Amino acid sequence: MSKRFSSLVDMQQWSCAEHGDRDLLGTKTDGRYRWITYRQFAEQVDHARAALARLGVTAGDKVAVIANNRVEWAVAAYATYGLGAHYVPMYEAQQPKDWEYILGDSGTKVLLVSTAEIYERTTALLERLPQLAHIVCFDAPDDAEHSFTYQLQKGADHPVPAAVPTVEDVAGLIYTSGTTGNPKGVVLSHGNFISNVNGVQDVFPMTHDDVSCSFLPWAHSFGQTAELHVLLSRGAAIGLAESPQTLMDDFLLVQPTLLFAVPRIFNRIYDGLTKRMAEEKPMVRRLFAKGIEVAAERRALEQQGRRSRWLDLQYTVLDRIVFSKIKARFGGRLRYVFSGGAALSKEVGEFIDDIGIMVFEGYGLTETSPIASTNRPGARRLGTVGRPIPEVEVFICDEHGKVLPPQIDGEVVVVGPNVMQGYHRAAEATAAVIFELDGRRAFRTGDMGRITDDGFVKITGRFKEQYKLENGRYVVPTPLEDQLKLSGLINQAFIFGDNRPFNVCLVVPDFPALTKWARQVGLPDVSPEALTADPQVHARIGEALADHATGFKRYEKPRRWALLTEDFTVDNGLLTPKMSVKRRQVVARYEAELDALYAEDGSAH
Repeated sequence: MSKRFSSLVDMQQWSCAEHGDRDLLGTKTDGRYRWITYRQFAEQVDHARAALARLGVTAGDKVAVIANNRVEWAVAAYATYGLGAHYVPMYEAQQPKDWEYILGDSGTKVLLVSTAEIYERTTALLERLPQLAHIVCFDAPDDAEHSFTYQLQKGADHPVPAAVPTVEDVAGLIYTSGTTGNPKGVVLSHGNFISNVNGVQDVFPMTHDDVSCSFLPWAHSFGQTAELHVLLSRGAAIGLAESPQTLMDDFLLVQPTLLFAVPRIFNRIYDGLTKRMAEEKPMVRRLFAKGIEVAAERRALEQQGRRSRWLDLQYTVLDRIVFSKIKARFGGRLRYVFSGGAALSKEVGEFIDDIGIMVFEGYGLTETSPIASTNRPGARRLGTVGRPIPEVEVFICDEHGKVLPPQIDGEVVVVGPNVMQGYHRAAEATAAVIFELDGRRAFRTGDMGRITDDGFVKITGRFKEQYKLENGRYVVPTPLEDQLKLSGLINQAFIFGDNRPFNVCLVVPDFPALTKWARQVGLPDVSPEALTADPQVHARIGEALADHATGFKRYEKPRRWALLTEDFTVDNGLLTPKMSVKRRQVVARYEAELDALYAEDGSAH
């Protein structure tokens, strides 16, 4: 049994004492990683706690941060917890109006920001938000009073002992991305977070020898809990990725054993490897295909609790010849990858698993701290999100809150110590999702799913994304969109058909791949504008849509499609910071294009 913790403060202090000389956080500087140890981290937390106290932070106050993952982010988080205050993380990629809304709604007293640019953009908020008293900048010159380093130095001279929170005490507010309105502040207690830490420790064999390469934002509940809190509790190391563009170089330097990511990242890995293999020599392609075939046979036996020495021997040889070279691109030591935040395609999960990197998909929401269920060693089934973690129960309920039997679809409901305290200053919204189930507090997730006869949870979509066609048939678009994006020619896909006669699709092509194909067939102009207007391109994208929609019902498949030149991004307001599509905004932005697809003359594809 692993060490049990009662709060994030208890966990951080024990782990830093237990693993003092081990590396904790690594930052890339001048092409190499420099690490701080657990002991050095604890010292910085002590200084930061005293610094925040000097700025007037006391129990119940809010300390917010706008920063990507960095040492100071984690230091400030645990310093805040040690004062009984509440940590409120935000994304650098968020819109300034979202920062202002969250700071005002939370009543933040001290704001920490990463860069001088963000500092300049937020200083005006000191006048507009009466509770906001200080803004401190991580990158400011060391001798500037508003710099984090300056504040740490002041804190070192006036130490403040850490408070010992109870499981009921609030640790932080994590604001949901707000795909349909203003973000909601999810109130999470120390008991919420620590139940996840303890539960994950019980089911995963993580040790102090493990290393992750961190690029999933800690402002996202999955990255914060599963990576930062859990790995710190185990004495493991976290190398901070320099940027999404340098990930492959960072992997080689950090040599991670674990990787935490959302399906979008795994889809890119799948797409990149598939395209790379298509360009390899015939012998390499045959060996790769044979390796995938053998891996699939081994996996089928594994699910039956069986093994084959002959298959194991074949796989060992093929792994050495082919797969080891692929894994070397990730540093050569990667054993496990953890996927969360959205549904992972079974095809992608099996592909990554087959090349020798074990995939564990889990499920949860910010409101469940976030992990509710996960696949684990000895209980793993690709295409599902595993079984509930210890002390957590997952039920499938009908619209009246009645528990449904296995294999029946309904709403996923979570019961356990991981369920949030509620939404900040939003009693009505809280009451809409929290209800009593057999005398216990239960959370309605809004997700559709079912539970297998042997207890594995399968997610099939989100109720708020579900819509009805004119003929009365219901469509959940996300599973099909995720499948369409596995085409090497499609970067993004958006299915639409709400109260319409049939589904249509907005497609953002993968322009590098499409340009290569266009040149092969002799198209004269390969600019994005020309490609999206070309009938041959439309026909080729149509083939890709049809190829990747097999297995879906006929009425779910798009009959017509339009090609777009601009990606859905955070900057243009069509994606949330955690890369979820803002469906209402996409429909509003492309209303004319969608209407044209339903034009009676049928000129659109």
